Amino acid sequence: MHRVHPRVQGAGPELLALYADIEASTIGHLCEDGYAHGLQALARPCRLLGNAVTVRLPAIDGSVIRPALIASQPGDVLVIEMAAGDQHRACWGELRTLAAMKKQLAGVVIAGCVTDVRALAALGFPVFSLAVSALTTRALDLGGEVNVPVSIAGVSVQPGDLVVGDDDGLFFLNPAQARELAARAHRKQQEEAERREQLR
Repeated sequence: MHRVHPRVQGAGPELLALYADIEASTIGHLCEDGYAHGLQALARPCRLLGNAVTVRLPAIDGSVIRPALIASQPGDVLVIEMAAGDQHRACWGELRTLAAMKKQLAGVVIAGCVTDVRALAALGFPVFSLAVSALTTRALDLGGEVNVPVSIAGVSVQPGDLVVGDDDGLFFLNPAQARELAARAHRKQQEEAERREQLR
């Protein structure tokens, strides 16, 4: 049976507005915590910003993604942990992307594989993953959990964390950490903009 816990709105509109123009590489100049090593945007250019709805898959079963989609709200990012770090099966493809777009989600992050990559690239929906595979998960109703702590590329992600990603990579920031970093990040980008003008 699927266990769907209450959705957490940790990254609210105010925090999202603070990060609307902050690039992943700017965060990377200021901290290392929360960086998802190895996760890359499936298609570029890409920009991902939203509130994390976490999903943990059991075994080879991807059926818990459906209730996760139902529980999510516009602007959320599905953050999916594969069972035992499975790097062979894809749990995400074209049809789930279309469902996510209908729900007006901000994007999806998978600590594993995706499939239907040509269709996904054409749709332009932000997708971050580790790899691509034609082998997929099954719909077995073995369980799974929504809105629980998950491990993504070595980062512990909590429901409601802020997800910030672009062509250069992806960060997960807890709301308190994100608020503390915001002013420094804006200052860093302003300094870089001024330096860029000097070099032209």
